[in-house]
Amino acid sequence: MAPERREQRNVLGEGKVAAVATDDHSPLTEEDRLRADMYEFLASLLRQEPSDELLGHVAALQGDGSAIGSASTVLATLATKIPNDEIRDEYMRLFIGVGRGELLPYASYYLTGFLNDKPLAKLRNAMQVMGIDRADGVKDPEDHIASLFDIMAGLIRGNFDAPDDLAAQAAFFKTHIDPWAPLLMQDIEAAKSAVFYAPVGTIGHAFMQI
Repeated sequence: MAPERREQRNVLGEGKVAAVATDDHSPLTEEDRLRADMYEFLASLLRQEPSDELLGHVAALQGDGSAIGSASTVLATLATKIPNDEIRDEYMRLFIGVGRGELLPYASYYLTGFLNDKPLAKLRNAMQVMGIDRADGVKDPEDHIASLFDIMAGLIRGNFDAPDDLAAQAAFFKTHIDPWAPLLMQDIEAAKSAVFYAPVGTIGHAFMQI
């Protein structure tokens, strides 16, 4: 007898997907787990000013000779050398600013030049199909890069009451992330305000190419 599927309501709020996992999806492979972990890691750094706890985890990263590994080593070193408050100030300059930050990490802006445009409407339709709701009181549009990365991680982990096989993951990635996220990551790498976040952009760009 197949396991009974629990009722779930997936909520997208503050740039983060909070979902109840179902009981009947296949166990993750090591590759899938690593992919989901990377999406969640990038989302945690891009969602809001990083907490002391998150920066402590970053400081403990150990890289290797790959592009992602080398950038991770640089990022860990910067996390130990730059005061946490300065890193949070850098996030504010990059993504919030006074009026607006140096970068606007939204699909609509990158694809059309305007916020809250057709890419956001297309994403909301996809979210409706997947059963993901936006949390009440959240002002940030759902096409923020951290939200999209959280949704990808949720798809990989099988958190949604929707198809989550590789074809579904690829379709979401190609439609909502690939057309603009690599350019955003390059812009983060090259941003005038970016010191700590420059290797975050490097990691994100290299990951988008895999």
